[in-house]
Amino acid sequence: MDMEQAKQLFIDEARELLESMEQCLLDVEAGTADIAEHIDAVFRAAHTIKGSAGIFGFDDIVAFTHNVETVLDKVRDQKLELSPQLLSLMLDCQSHMGHLVDAVATPGLQADKATGAVLLQQLMGFIQPAAAVAAPSPQAAAESLPGLWQLKIRYGQDVFKDGMDPSSQLAYLQKLGQLSAVQLTAQFPPAADFDPENCYLQLDMQLQSAASKQDIEDVFEFIQDSSEVLIQAPAELKQKLQQLPVLDQPLGEVLLEAGAVTAKELEKALQTQQQEIRQDKSTVAVGQMLVQQGVLDPALLDVALHKQKSTEHKRPADLQFLKVEARKLDQLINLIGELVTAGAANQLLVQQRDDEKLSESFGVMTSLIEQIRDGTLGLRMVQIGDSFSRLKRIVRDVSKELGKDIQLEILGAETELDKSMVEKLSDPLMHIVRNALDHGIEAKELRLYQGKPAQGLLRLNAYHEAGAVVLEIQDDGQGLNAEKLRQKAIEKGLISAEQALTEEECFKLIFAPGFSTASQVTNLSGRGVGMDVVKRNLEELRGQIFIESQLGKGTLFRIRLPLTLAIIDGFEVSVADTHFVVPLNMVQECIEFSADCQAEQAERRDYFNLRGEVLPFVRINDLFRLSSGNATERENILVVQYGHQRAGLVVDALHGELQAVIKPLHAVVKSARGLSGTTILGSGEVGFILDVPQLIDFAIQQESCVAHS
Repeated sequence: MDMEQAKQLFIDEARELLESMEQCLLDVEAGTADIAEHIDAVFRAAHTIKGSAGIFGFDDIVAFTHNVETVLDKVRDQKLELSPQLLSLMLDCQSHMGHLVDAVATPGLQADKATGAVLLQQLMGFIQPAAAVAAPSPQAAAESLPGLWQLKIRYGQDVFKDGMDPSSQLAYLQKLGQLSAVQLTAQFPPAADFDPENCYLQLDMQLQSAASKQDIEDVFEFIQDSSEVLIQAPAELKQKLQQLPVLDQPLGEVLLEAGAVTAKELEKALQTQQQEIRQDKSTVAVGQMLVQQGVLDPALLDVALHKQKSTEHKRPADLQFLKVEARKLDQLINLIGELVTAGAANQLLVQQRDDEKLSESFGVMTSLIEQIRDGTLGLRMVQIGDSFSRLKRIVRDVSKELGKDIQLEILGAETELDKSMVEKLSDPLMHIVRNALDHGIEAKELRLYQGKPAQGLLRLNAYHEAGAVVLEIQDDGQGLNAEKLRQKAIEKGLISAEQALTEEECFKLIFAPGFSTASQVTNLSGRGVGMDVVKRNLEELRGQIFIESQLGKGTLFRIRLPLTLAIIDGFEVSVADTHFVVPLNMVQECIEFSADCQAEQAERRDYFNLRGEVLPFVRINDLFRLSSGNATERENILVVQYGHQRAGLVVDALHGELQAVIKPLHAVVKSARGLSGTTILGSGEVGFILDVPQLIDFAIQQESCVAHS
């Protein structure tokens, strides 16, 4: 790993920790969280960011975060009250820390120093005047706990190649305490094997510091995979272990809680133990393994063993996470897609052979392919709650800026959606929420005058419905005025004065580029950009947006999205010699379009009676101008449903279920209405994936126009 990769790792981790800080602080402010637990989490996040930044020499981040950490530590020790003012300051500091990290990530970008200075001054108001702005001196740290740590570092040969500098680690250790007995040696190979780019250094030293073992280990985080780092705890830790109550928990957890070992050291010992068990080797207990690896003093082990109850205790399996590059996951899904396509081609060959044993064997393989497909796609599924949580900060900040009291209610946060779609939903959700806060929910005085509660309500909801994900953004504000929207559109020349629009069509005018009903431009809205971005982004995701609104009652935006953009279960149909695929979860039933059904169409009305229900339909051959084939052949109607709407698709032939790998439309047909993508069929032909929501809308509008003509 080179220096740039290590730096990017720091940036990614810092951003994740900052998101965690923001979420914890917002939960505390909302009164929905355990204050002590969440402040501990915020403190740990700030401490980790400061430690990692110090390794890379990002002094601006270290200096600022140290003061944030100092204030949080006072809150943890109950020396400082967590007031609303302090909470607000912590959120502002979290934002500034984000800007400092962005400045590291983007060359040439600089964080606002004036803002940093103001925040620093406010932080100092909560810190005792004697407290220093910079990190505490080594002497002060050593006086708080005169613990003498023994450090042995055997650098790996690739340390220099990875961009790591041992001198920077020594410099940061001096911020944690006082170094002594430093011995730097080198184990050089024979001259013939010497490589000037390799590192042959060995470092032995003592560190007198109040820091924990985890803090010291963090200094060497980026070299631990290639080097050997041994940290032996001071003798004073023995006294701390003796003061612990009798614990009924595994020995490793006792040592971890006391600070005698770190999580990484314990994990390494457990892995070594498990490896020896698998190899049928005689193994030793975890505590003895830690002693053998040189990370634990035998005297400390004896004290911990006396503190542990002599009872059988099985260590629960840890829930572990593995970070994987999105690029690698996308590549895997592409390969699964090719496997699905190849499987469809082989299925045709198996059917032609008419071999029972071959068919059974291929059926087993097909089942495994489906399981692999579903499992792989599941790796990309994330909870929508992460996106909803990011909106908490927007609601909080915008509410304060507008002087409004608004409650944010989140439902269905556990609903899962494809990660690639979640990322593209960020901007649409932000624009809708901002408009609801600015234009939708009224000011406190007006709400009281109208007989509404002083506090406005913004509700975010997510749920699964008919193979789709539905997101709802609802407010209890003033609602949309259809006539006002129509008049504004006429003024801007978007429609003519003679053009008649339904209420729903008037609502959808807000998605027109440059359209805005705001009387004045603010830093939040009013320029007519934003809602057109919402519509465009949702169309790219093959989604739809619906609006329901009542004057004085509020507005509801309902967004429907497919579960995934990669591979779907489909139903294959054809018209003439063109093949189409319909998402299987939208198919309700198949009906023969008999002569009796056609006889009902004497007026050429595009609907028929489906067991007492009027079902509008659309002829695929008419829509795409395809030759209808033999006029004497029977036709079929595919009944499809999306949400609460149903319609029929008239096709020539039904071919059954298949797995379809979605490919983007070519530029030539991208503007064609009713198509959402393409796929390669088992025969090698190209099949077109039908956009069912668009077709249902088209069928309903078409029948409505005929009925009113």
